[in-house]
Amino acid sequence: MSTPEPTSKVLSAATHLLQTGDAHKGRVENMPGYTTPVFKGKDEQRALVEQAVAGKGFIPRELVKNEVNWFYNGLGIDDTYFQTESREVIADHIMALFGAKILAFTKHDPSSLVIDLERIDEKGNGATFIHSSVPGLTTTEGPGATCEARIDELFLDKSTAENAYRLETFRSTGAISTTSSQQLRCYFVTKCQFPPTPAGGWGKKTDIKLVSDHTFLDRATKNTLEIYQNVMWNVEERHGPVIEVFEVEGSRERRMVIGYRQGGTSKFFSALSNLYHFYSLYSARKYVEQFANGITIISLYLNPLPNTNAPPIEHSVWQIKKEASLLFCLPDNPFFLAKSPDSHAVQEATYAYCGWIFAQHFCNRLGSAYLQLKNILNENDPTHAEVLNDIKRRFREETFTRESIEQVIQAYPELIRLLYVNFAMTHYPATDDLRQQGPTLSYQRLQTVQPLSDVELYDRLRRSVPNKFDLQVLESFLIFNKSILKTNFYQPTKVALSFRLAPEFLPEVEYPKKPFGMFIVIGNDFRGFHIRFRDVARGGIRIVRSRNRENYSINQRMLFDENYGLASTQNLKNKDIPEGGAKGTILPSLGASPRLCFEKYVDAMCDLLIPGQTPGIKEQIVDLYAKPELLFFGPDEGTADMMDWAAMHARDRGAEAWWKSFTTGKSAATLGGIPHDTYGMTSLSIRQYILGIYRQFGLREKDVTKVQTGGPDGDLGSNEILLSNDKTVAVIDGSGVLADPQGINREELVRLAKARVPVGNFNTAKLSKDGYLVKVEDQDVKLPSGEVVIDGTDFRNGAHLRFKADLFVPCGGRPEAVNISNVAALVDSEGKPHFKYVVEGANLFFSQQARLFLEKRKVVLFKDSSTNKGGVTSSSLEVLAGLALSTQEYIDLMTFKNEPSAFYKSYVKDIQAKISENAMSEFSCLTKEHSRLGGSKPRTTISDELSTTLNNLQAELESSDLFDDLPSRRGVLGRAIPKTLVDKVGLDVLMQRLPDPYQRALFSSWVASHFIYKYGVMGSSVDFFHFARDLAQH
Repeated sequence: MSTPEPTSKVLSAATHLLQTGDAHKGRVENMPGYTTPVFKGKDEQRALVEQAVAGKGFIPRELVKNEVNWFYNGLGIDDTYFQTESREVIADHIMALFGAKILAFTKHDPSSLVIDLERIDEKGNGATFIHSSVPGLTTTEGPGATCEARIDELFLDKSTAENAYRLETFRSTGAISTTSSQQLRCYFVTKCQFPPTPAGGWGKKTDIKLVSDHTFLDRATKNTLEIYQNVMWNVEERHGPVIEVFEVEGSRERRMVIGYRQGGTSKFFSALSNLYHFYSLYSARKYVEQFANGITIISLYLNPLPNTNAPPIEHSVWQIKKEASLLFCLPDNPFFLAKSPDSHAVQEATYAYCGWIFAQHFCNRLGSAYLQLKNILNENDPTHAEVLNDIKRRFREETFTRESIEQVIQAYPELIRLLYVNFAMTHYPATDDLRQQGPTLSYQRLQTVQPLSDVELYDRLRRSVPNKFDLQVLESFLIFNKSILKTNFYQPTKVALSFRLAPEFLPEVEYPKKPFGMFIVIGNDFRGFHIRFRDVARGGIRIVRSRNRENYSINQRMLFDENYGLASTQNLKNKDIPEGGAKGTILPSLGASPRLCFEKYVDAMCDLLIPGQTPGIKEQIVDLYAKPELLFFGPDEGTADMMDWAAMHARDRGAEAWWKSFTTGKSAATLGGIPHDTYGMTSLSIRQYILGIYRQFGLREKDVTKVQTGGPDGDLGSNEILLSNDKTVAVIDGSGVLADPQGINREELVRLAKARVPVGNFNTAKLSKDGYLVKVEDQDVKLPSGEVVIDGTDFRNGAHLRFKADLFVPCGGRPEAVNISNVAALVDSEGKPHFKYVVEGANLFFSQQARLFLEKRKVVLFKDSSTNKGGVTSSSLEVLAGLALSTQEYIDLMTFKNEPSAFYKSYVKDIQAKISENAMSEFSCLTKEHSRLGGSKPRTTISDELSTTLNNLQAELESSDLFDDLPSRRGVLGRAIPKTLVDKVGLDVLMQRLPDPYQRALFSSWVASHFIYKYGVMGSSVDFFHFARDLAQH
């Protein structure tokens, strides 16, 4: 990777800007942005408070008048306080203040005078906090250390459009005593009173006066309303924070206004104080306003501390603006601490946090001992595989923990600073500082540190860190730096941090197949990955939910491995289509909104896919990948209802060419999606394998007994019921277990499937005397056999291991529900398997070792990557429609109000035919190969080899010159693209519109799959010569 060096031309231009300034900066008059309320009853209240204090007898009577007068007039407390608080509360506060002064006097230390007054309304109407405060300093102890964090937690972070809190906070103008220079910081939290929301919502370009709290409207000046109105409109148009800075005429004060959507971040208000304190600024007053359209606006009045060596506010305020966007992404960062000799600036601290996350996942945890053991043991032996998995899990749990990695980062601040400079010298945008104020402080900081080459930096690490454990953690930061191809780290506005990584650093012992590309996304309340195995690749985005803290810790450790496994399986499944396998995972923190995490994930990914073109908002980034990238997302666990938003967001962000194909699983009517469940796409593929088994073994369907997991409420489960006519003896789903050895009533099952409701709704009157329904909430249920079920949930969780039938079709359930630890339960005491045939509909329902265990016992088993590919085929052709049609054609042909267009219906039929054709072709190929080998090789292994051979051949074809032969290309694309699309658009137009990498992938996937399905995995070069000779014929 090359390191961009600042040229003398850039520095001279920057110096000129620094000297001349920018005449177009925002300025405001030197007037308060809010009208100061005048409490007319203040004198009357003071007299009553004086009586109340005297009546308590705590303060000597001769001192009462002086103490009360000083509290009312000497401290400079805003009238807001006296207007909102009762005289009883004020009297208590005056006595508390007097008591604190007595305590400080007895200690003979004026600096020990600590004021801590608070009142939180029990009915949730607001709160008042008053504490002693030194300007410009983040305290680490006393009330000031936690006050703002508590306000964030109790009020601001929980604010919604329906239940919101505004905040006013002021610094008193007077000192708290004659012997102490400390002032009082007063916080007033009040519940917002909004006008009613209109039936159609607020829309965009909202009039601020229609969505404001009445107190805000009473106090805000005309100028403040204008500023907030513009900020609000910008927030409505963006997904990240809007940050504006204003000079105050005739003053060094700067006002910073920050707007964002509620829920977009947390702990942000308190983190902002740490940020401006870092640059030796203090705030005279701060406001947090909430609005009924779900927008928050923070206003900070910033001033420089006198007599400090800090950079002038004229420069530091622009650095604060830059770093506030990073803080918005990660406000709760353990590496951004109160100012101290070893403290990091926000950019360094954010880098440290991202490196911390990277190290948690990618420190080489297994080491040489594991590799030696792996070489000795046979992974195809179920017992050996279980031992290896256990050892791998223990290594990962017990070596590099989150806590131990954090301790290393905290212990070596200077080395982290050098590692950050190494990162910044590559990714800091060269033109970033030629605006507004010339070189920002972060740029100037980079010039003060001598950057080291990778070799020099590694040598410094090796010589400075004696501990091998610590060295490995810090080395992972260097690996992180070298792997980053592009990042939104320096993008002016963002909602989460995203990094495109080159995957070469992944150790082969853990990840045998190298991904093509990977992304890591880091937000304040989530982390996520995206992995793809080819340039053109597609797969679902899964939200990994955590039941409790222990489960969350496990999910944290295993997130990347789960993502890798899912993408790898998807790659095997995607063998018939142009897109390789991909998958994304998002792990929300406990209590975080999965929807908001998904939106941040998508927006941060878009930062790296869509070139920035808006100065100050979305700018050009350093791109070492240097090629356009296009990702295709699909629905997965927890994201099915979010695909519409992602597609429309990509369009709003400017992805006019590919927003239609960015996601699959979109709403059919409004966005032209092709729903799998409505048209039975996934089930069509599974069904072909079941029918193939019936034909091969001469079975009559109505005589075949079947067990099914995944009930009538799901996509696969409902369509399996509707498409079949067998004798189903058990159905297991989320609601419970339905079983009848005589065969479950087919009419009642069909009723549930059409209504898409679980088996818990089955009419038990239609069961035979031996049938039963056990729901998950049931306890102490007696079955017809006399067996007592103590707990319905436990019974459901193990039910798939107890039933016997001819055929088992899992259509739902957790990954590896059958694994090497429990698969023996599917074989009876005489060694006879519970099932003769298994068609794995649900993804990863069986572990690989469990499949091989059953096949060894003569079970005819077809694995998920072969059977469950109807959905991916449908989604692939949905992507093709999005890429092939212009925006207007797409709206006219793929979207509809009442009835789908004739084009849409015909296109759906083409997809269904393609799914059935591919499934029958692969079933036939697997069966022939199994027969050719005399049954010596398991179908599971043949399926994997078939997928690998197909993928390898496709990769070879993509890089070959066969695609460059125009007649062959036209012949293949004319057959690979559904006839409905070719007839409507024309092949020549399609070849102009489809991106070249996609055409290559489409061409290669069709040639590879049709050749292998025709000639088998043993097809020769001569066979391929004959096959390729006919490609041009169409």
